[in-house]
Amino acid sequence: MIVVAGEALIDLVPSAAGPLARLDPRRGGGPYNTAVALGRLGSPAAFCSRISADAFGEALLGGLREAGVDVASVQRGAEPTTLAVASIGGDGSARYSFYVEGTADRLFSAPDQLPDGTRAVSFGTCSLVLEPGASAYEELMRIASARGVFTALDPNIRAGLIPDADAYRARFKSWLPSVSLLKLSEEDAEWLGGTPREWLAAGPAAVVVTRGGAGLTVFTRDGAEYAMPGEPVDVVDTIGAGDTVNAALLHGLAARDALSGPALAGLDADGWTGLLRFAARAAAITCSRAGAEPPYASEMGISP
Repeated sequence: MIVVAGEALIDLVPSAAGPLARLDPRRGGGPYNTAVALGRLGSPAAFCSRISADAFGEALLGGLREAGVDVASVQRGAEPTTLAVASIGGDGSARYSFYVEGTADRLFSAPDQLPDGTRAVSFGTCSLVLEPGASAYEELMRIASARGVFTALDPNIRAGLIPDADAYRARFKSWLPSVSLLKLSEEDAEWLGGTPREWLAAGPAAVVVTRGGAGLTVFTRDGAEYAMPGEPVDVVDTIGAGDTVNAALLHGLAARDALSGPALAGLDADGWTGLLRFAARAAAITCSRAGAEPPYASEMGISP
């Protein structure tokens, strides 16, 4: 079981060009997208979050169930669902404005225990920024790591939500000893101001950096570096592409029985190349359609 901990929200995505284009609601949130992608790829997955009891919250729960994701660890609340208004650039890239005050996912509380059979827990995005939930997710990360559970972190920086950049950067560094796999975008890396080698020295067994259409690169603790180009695709938008990469990597590691620090460190060039190719294919499929719509296993055409 791979547990994904973090926010679920509604993306409001423009249906056409122009500032007053109709906004279509789509289920989203980095952790939510990761959980759905894992379920669609065929990994046993569970979602750990707090979701509103409003209509959007019901739709979010429905999407998890449709993907086969266990929702027994989802907390419910009367607070509204977080909204993220997207603007799409000419290259398909997305920028967001968030409506987060008083929303359900901010009031998450760390559970006493993880679901039975938990092999890994994945964290990231807004849930590690917005208090008081951020401290609860951080607590869960440290508990999981202390118990020897594989942990994955995708910071997925949303700078507009971070009131004190230096404080967040320091907090990010404090998480690294509790992280097995760090995955982040090239833009995230630049904003954080560090390097993969610096982060590896602090704890993770591997760091994966995504570079949009240029592909992705993994850096390992033994000094190795493996790169995979992106797959050519007609991009509709990039919403959920990084989350899909995150899920594809976790799915592939589970398939290789590599959800542990030592096993991850032991992957060779062939193992990493296969994983990165699988992740690049999954991300390309997601980019080929509107909103965060990760692929199903039957669409992949390759194994991890």
